[in-house]
Amino acid sequence: MNRTRPFRDTLVFLAQCIVAGLALAFVLGALFPGLADRVRGRATVEPPVVAPGPPHSYRDAVGRAAPAVVSIYADKIVTERPLRLVPDPVLQRYSAIGYGPPRQRLERSLGSGVIVRDDGHVLTNHHVIAGAEDIRIVLQDGRVTDATLVGSDPETDLAVLRIQGGQLPALRLEDAPALQVGDVVLAIGNPFGLGQTVTQGIVSALGRHQLQLAVYEDFIQTDAAINRGNSGGALVNAEGRLVGINTAAFTQRVPDASGISFAIPVDTARVVLDQILAEGRVVRGWLGAEYIEAPPPPVGHTRGAVIAAVHPGGPADAAGLRAGDLVVALDGTPIGDPQELRRREAQATPGGSASLSLLRAGVPFVVELTLQARPTPDSRS
Repeated sequence: MNRTRPFRDTLVFLAQCIVAGLALAFVLGALFPGLADRVRGRATVEPPVVAPGPPHSYRDAVGRAAPAVVSIYADKIVTERPLRLVPDPVLQRYSAIGYGPPRQRLERSLGSGVIVRDDGHVLTNHHVIAGAEDIRIVLQDGRVTDATLVGSDPETDLAVLRIQGGQLPALRLEDAPALQVGDVVLAIGNPFGLGQTVTQGIVSALGRHQLQLAVYEDFIQTDAAINRGNSGGALVNAEGRLVGINTAAFTQRVPDASGISFAIPVDTARVVLDQILAEGRVVRGWLGAEYIEAPPPPVGHTRGAVIAAVHPGGPADAAGLRAGDLVVALDGTPIGDPQELRRREAQATPGGSASLSLLRAGVPFVVELTLQARPTPDSRS
């Protein structure tokens, strides 16, 4: 009898068991991933999902927007009379007298602009080119060209220029994503004549008004640095898309203010551009009155806009309105403040009718009137 056969059979049986066990483990591992870790008492730890962070550089956004931002040099002749102090040293602090013939001097305004159409139309601030007789523009690539004024709107502090040239880079007034507080923005312009400069910040607030920087105010507030020479330049988002026209820093009113600057939203700029190109000026509806903020009303009472002055011959004058009347609704929609009333009357069509709900000495009344086209600032004065 062969004594090695039982031993060999045992080895074959053990080998078959090992192969079967490995095959079963392979099948279970394929069907139930992580089973081995759970059997050993360890749960599978999934890697954390990391949200995409901000870009490490905004060079792509700058590369898209910067070629369309130009530097503006506007010259005007200022006429003035020489002054001579009065002899009395005490009165010298309060007065002086003019003498001699008037003299003229050259005054240069520095600013920026944005090419917004391939045909050479440039948006900038009205205050950059106001009264200028000679306007020159320097493109990013070094080209220098003269510019002509197409039209200006002092009440939004915007102006449209036209330059000649080929292959002009344009930053179109396309529909950019709606801005939100906290969005990253870049300001591009020519501060102090140093040359094109980019500063970075965030949107600090939206819808700022009552700043007395313009008649129609709906500013973007940002902490991106804006200095003299940045006016009229581009405010772009992190993708390099135009979201506003830089217009002012708060240091103009409060010298020690820091990190507070303002830009005109691109939606306002688009309306002004389209109307200037179509009509030569911006046409707005007009009720023929000036407004001030209403005093804080008691809880539960009506808010609105107080009529401060009525222009003779205007719609409000014809309707019998008086200074002190409180406008509480326009065409049935409540009015919250003077800025809202100015904006809504401006959007109305001249020649159309409007219904005003008012309070006079607490007594409500309603008037119907026909809007006129808002006169230019010069004709109103």
